[in-house]
Amino acid sequence: MLRAASIPGLALVAGSMHAWAIALPVGGQPVWWLQLVALALLVVLLDRCRSALHAAGLAWLFACGSIGGAVWWLYISLHAYGGLSSVVAGLSVLSLSAFLATYYGLAGAVFWRLRPRGPAMRAGLFAAVWMAADLLRATVLTGFPWGVGGYAHIDGPFSALAPWVGVYGIGAAAALVAAMLAAMLARRPGNRMAWQPLALLVLILVAAWSSPEGQDRERAPVVSVTLLQANIAQDRKFESATGVRDALQWYAAQLLTASTVLTVAPETAIPLLPDQLPAGYMEKLRSRFATGQQAALIGMPLFGGLQGYTNSVVGLRPGADAYRYNKHHLVPFGEFVPPFFRWFTRMMHIPLGDFESGSVGQPSFEWQGNRFAPNICYEDLFGEELSARFRNEAQAPTVLVNVSNIAWFGNTVAIDQHLHISRMRAIEFARPVLRATNTGATAVIDRFGRVTHLLPRHTRGVLVAQVQGGERITAYAWWLSRFGLWPFWVLIAVVITAMSRATRD
Repeated sequence: MLRAASIPGLALVAGSMHAWAIALPVGGQPVWWLQLVALALLVVLLDRCRSALHAAGLAWLFACGSIGGAVWWLYISLHAYGGLSSVVAGLSVLSLSAFLATYYGLAGAVFWRLRPRGPAMRAGLFAAVWMAADLLRATVLTGFPWGVGGYAHIDGPFSALAPWVGVYGIGAAAALVAAMLAAMLARRPGNRMAWQPLALLVLILVAAWSSPEGQDRERAPVVSVTLLQANIAQDRKFESATGVRDALQWYAAQLLTASTVLTVAPETAIPLLPDQLPAGYMEKLRSRFATGQQAALIGMPLFGGLQGYTNSVVGLRPGADAYRYNKHHLVPFGEFVPPFFRWFTRMMHIPLGDFESGSVGQPSFEWQGNRFAPNICYEDLFGEELSARFRNEAQAPTVLVNVSNIAWFGNTVAIDQHLHISRMRAIEFARPVLRATNTGATAVIDRFGRVTHLLPRHTRGVLVAQVQGGERITAYAWWLSRFGLWPFWVLIAVVITAMSRATRD
């Protein structure tokens, strides 16, 4: 029998377990069954609540533990590199977690208020409200869905759902199963009915998960790639006498001698604007790739319009105009200043803090029979934005390319979490992903989400591999590119409406 005083603490612990399920603090592996256990424990606690307000509080505490446990490394960027005091940096991370947790608090209240008697219907309602909270977190105020529950299932049977309903659909399916498990644990009358839909779902998942190779026969040509990882410490990266000089020398040496079809350098590999570079630097690189069979994608800041600048990827290749991709989904406070918050950014000492945003669905970099689609840093967290490139199937990417610099967050679980995010995009869109990063994880991921090549993190290295692009358009890519996240919202509205009527009856 649980004591009332222990329930809030248990909700926090369950939330922390949920964060660990995304990527364990040691080793960084996802643990799909732990995510189910954590959510099931939350449902058990919600069933014991005395009021909707009580349920909201417990769900909020759970989410605080989950979100705070997943993004605690933001403290490093704010304190160690942003110059904020330890107190202000800590409070900033706590405030972000508390704000994002309000969506889940609302979900808990709605679940408690509308919960029907049957375990299957209760599970369906919980899945709907939990997905609604995930979607609000992903979209409101630019969105920050880092660490949502679906990512825990990248190596489990639920990953079979990714080409159909993506990470949010996986999260809803996991919430459905967790609520069924909670009903069984609670031993309520009629619990045996929960076994039937649960067993059916598990059988479908296992069958689909067991044979991914047969799902993808449409492929683009195999190409050789080189991915660069300079491992330049963040506190030196923008220092002209150390990090800048080191970056310019090392990346130029690798780019000038690369022999693969494509070479990729990470986000802000060249950390200066074009007019700040040494004389002839870019001209030498352009000349290197003006002839022959090699091309390059290089992360660097560029001038935008209206005297602004962009976080960009430059493409160099023979016989074609220069290619440019401008980051669309900018990081609040790091890359743009939200309204009324300039006072906060003045407290930090982060260079290049107010970029201009590129458009959604920019063209891919076409080379040697493949279409390489760059995205920068945490842009690959927003699959609904990446999907815009799949609307025109003839021009859809064959390979996704992520260039990142998450040295801001040290040698932490953030590296593992970001790798899992890229792996989820690979499965959702049936596309290999190339990851070129400053400190890790620099990797090649195949179109089934498997890491085939990986550089050790926080080391300087060059990763050479072969990659084969994909051509098949998954169901998820098709409908997401046309309708966005709206089908999920329609489904949520239908479920909540049906449950509210069932509750009144």
